Amino acid sequence: MTGSDEELARRIAARLDRAAADLSPGIAYRLQQVRARALDGASLAAAPSMSPALATAGAPRLAGFGGTSAAGHWRLWLGIVLIVAAGLGYQQWRDYRLVQAYEDLDAQILSSDLPIDAYLDKGFEAWLAATKPAS
Repeated sequence: MTGSDEELARRIAARLDRAAADLSPGIAYRLQQVRARALDGASLAAAPSMSPALATAGAPRLAGFGGTSAAGHWRLWLGIVLIVAAGLGYQQWRDYRLVQAYEDLDAQILSSDLPIDAYLDKGFEAWLAATKPAS
């Protein structure tokens, strides 16, 4: 601790000591019993078999994921990768369907018996634009 932290700690301890001196004997006894129970509980919690909650105490937590264990990070990254892969897969599938629709339209136009002048007509270009498949 720095000098200012030690001074603050001394001032807080002095105030607590003054407040404790003004307590009635009954309240002081009950506080002493509660302190003893808390210390017994702390010694049990410090035993070699720590609970999972204590094992991650003080570690930063991810909201909604419970903890920062390696398995938690692994599941988080797996979820992100799956979402990205699903998005890319959907985009590829949509592009494939669009290309298929253009191929079908091209095949229909080229297999028809229209004269070459019909392909050069401005109205035909407008019809092609109007029949373009929606994406």
